[in-house]
Amino acid sequence: MNTTIHNPRRMGAIPLDKGASFRVWAPNASAVSVVGEFNNWDPEIHPLNREDGGMWARIVDEAVAGDQYQFEITNGENHFRKNDAYAREIHEQTALSVIYADTYEWKSPSSFKISNWNELVIYELHVGTFSAGPHGSPGRFDQIVGRLPYLKNLGVNALEIMPPMAFPGERSWGYSLTNPFAVEAAYGGADGLKRLIDAAHAQGIGIILDVVYNHFGPDNLDLWQYDGWSENNKGGIYFYNNYRAWTPWGENRPDYGRGEVRQYIRDNALMWLEEFRVDGLRFDSTLFIRNARGENNSVETDIPEGWTLLQWVNDEVHKYFPERITIAEDLMQNPWLTKTTGEGGAGFSAQWDSAFVHPVRASLVAVDDASRSMDAVAGAIQFRYNEDPIQRIIYSESHDEVANGKARIPQEIDPNNTAGYFARKRSTLGAGLVLTTPGIPMLFEGQEFLEDGWFRDDKAIDWSKQRTYLGINRLYRDLIHLRRNLFGSTKGLTGPFVRVLHVNHDDKVLAFHRWAEGGPKDDVVVVATFTNNPTASEYRVGFPHGGTWTIRFNSDWKGYSPDFNDVSNPDGQVVAEKQPYDDCGYSAIVSLPPYGFIILSQEELYQEPEEHKQEASA
Repeated sequence: MNTTIHNPRRMGAIPLDKGASFRVWAPNASAVSVVGEFNNWDPEIHPLNREDGGMWARIVDEAVAGDQYQFEITNGENHFRKNDAYAREIHEQTALSVIYADTYEWKSPSSFKISNWNELVIYELHVGTFSAGPHGSPGRFDQIVGRLPYLKNLGVNALEIMPPMAFPGERSWGYSLTNPFAVEAAYGGADGLKRLIDAAHAQGIGIILDVVYNHFGPDNLDLWQYDGWSENNKGGIYFYNNYRAWTPWGENRPDYGRGEVRQYIRDNALMWLEEFRVDGLRFDSTLFIRNARGENNSVETDIPEGWTLLQWVNDEVHKYFPERITIAEDLMQNPWLTKTTGEGGAGFSAQWDSAFVHPVRASLVAVDDASRSMDAVAGAIQFRYNEDPIQRIIYSESHDEVANGKARIPQEIDPNNTAGYFARKRSTLGAGLVLTTPGIPMLFEGQEFLEDGWFRDDKAIDWSKQRTYLGINRLYRDLIHLRRNLFGSTKGLTGPFVRVLHVNHDDKVLAFHRWAEGGPKDDVVVVATFTNNPTASEYRVGFPHGGTWTIRFNSDWKGYSPDFNDVSNPDGQVVAEKQPYDDCGYSAIVSLPPYGFIILSQEELYQEPEEHKQEASA
């Protein structure tokens, strides 16, 4: 077996033509043996040989793929057994390490490439709740495979999967993982994940995987005091053993200054990209990797080696997999996360953007229209990192935003009627902002059919709502197709440029212009209303160009819901006349749908009337 990019030291258990090789890092051990089904769990039969750097290794001819095993570690008078830190599989019933052979035969080509980042629409999901398993058990990868045609039709072209690594117990969000290299057996294990990725690629859908390096555990954690050594009764060789051990999830922060731990995290990140062919990684809570207390740019509590670890891993990703995307969940609006490592940045491609989600959610869930800040929404639309809008992931719902004391937007809007008029109107207004604002948009599972309540790992989303609210589901599909320019009339929504044209604090109206290169079917104007009672039946808004603008989307269309109002301009068009307004040379009268928005673009280049040319020359 050739040495892989992701495991150059050949750590863990590696099947060979005959037997398997074992290598483990246990620098403070006085002896190490491998025990398993191949030697009746007898520690006397296969002692490992000490190597440089605290490594222990040997080849066991009797071991074969599928065998369960552990390491028996001796530290002085103490003897204990640990799962392999690099275990590729954890047995579902016994919770023991299993020798895993990578024999999966891929059907989709290895040359698959995720869509251009400016055309991505991400759909975040949790394997255990995306679909319910038999008799209420957690969902599995294969059930997601069955829903891929639906997701492709919806228009999403990337799935972001919450951590599927092995965790204790039957259910988890995934962020309390215990075995970073093993895929949760209850979800279908490593081959199940590969089947999902393979099938997704065949549908043109990329896979972004959540990885967790800000902490490990805390429960049932074999890494804890792995070789028997620790200081201050803390975690031992894989963890800080001083004040830096603390995290909100326990005293279990990895020691980013220890070379073997850095290599462990680097190897893990590259494994998903190399062996599993994932198209990107989303790093959980990078704030707690770079700072001991989750403080932004605090010299007293910063962890410099945490920052250099992020740089190194990103450099390795960009070196070996230059087209893959890495995403930071930092939420501190720190532009250095997405600066290049050459500039001193962390080197991430993009980061989750709290500058968008918080003001947008506040504008949607506020009880009174007067409380909706148009300035805050305008700021969210225009915000960007390092002058690049693609460096941010924008969303109104995520697993964090719909849990931990918060709920789905329809629930926040109307707890007593989550499918009511106002919940539908304002939640879809939020979707319109997500899918027309510069950035990489992201939805959360079930958002597109009004899933309510809050996210729980023991409650699957209700797929019957997809049929009940088929019109709302279509609204999301139409929006996503427009965002990706699949109809060929809204290229500007894939472009980097935005200009807020109109902000009306009293009437709660906002309009903005999007474009890539400009021109017909490129320039896009979005007009949004944040009130249920627009005060003007004829409302003037500035436009960047004159001529006829076609309404490509109207969220108030009755086809989306029979109790919507169908407020729209006649013939689905508006004409921008040479009447300066909003610092634009042209303006038009638009009809304002309550709690709604319209998307407009032009079919052909506007030709200036001769009399206008004469007026200009005069």
